[in-house]
Amino acid sequence: MKFSLVAAFVVLAVAYGTEAGSVVKRDAQTDLEKLTQLINDMSASINSATQDMVEKVKALEVTNTAQTYIDDSRAQIQPLVDKVQAEAAKLQEQVKPYIANIEDHIKPLTDNFQAQVKPLTDNFQAQVQPLTDIMEKFFQQVMDQTKALLPPPQ
Repeated sequence: MKFSLVAAFVVLAVAYGTEAGSVVKRDAQTDLEKLTQLINDMSASINSATQDMVEKVKALEVTNTAQTYIDDSRAQIQPLVDKVQAEAAKLQEQVKPYIANIEDHIKPLTDNFQAQVKPLTDNFQAQVQPLTDIMEKFFQQVMDQTKALLPPPQ
């Protein structure tokens, strides 16, 4: 009986071992697939992050290049700007006597024009002033009559 018990245990152990081996094989295959998928996902994530970094570096390089071009252009243009400003100052100094001369010639003309026009404007104002006074009185009468026609406030 001991022998049959041992034989039964051996048969069970073999059967269980065979079943356990196939379970291990199935679990190993599933684990291998999961591990492969994990590695693929990590690889895709790393590739995506690397691509993003490359694009950011390229954008930074373009920005730096543009800034360098701007700085170089500014350095090239600044002497020209300085020359133009210096020439403008020289021209302004050269033109000052001409402007003073023109002002000296125009001053008598404007004074003469004012002397001739002032009596005319004074005469016009003297003739128009009574008319404006009459119009003011007329509008004041119209306002007073309109106020009289309105009902009293309640």
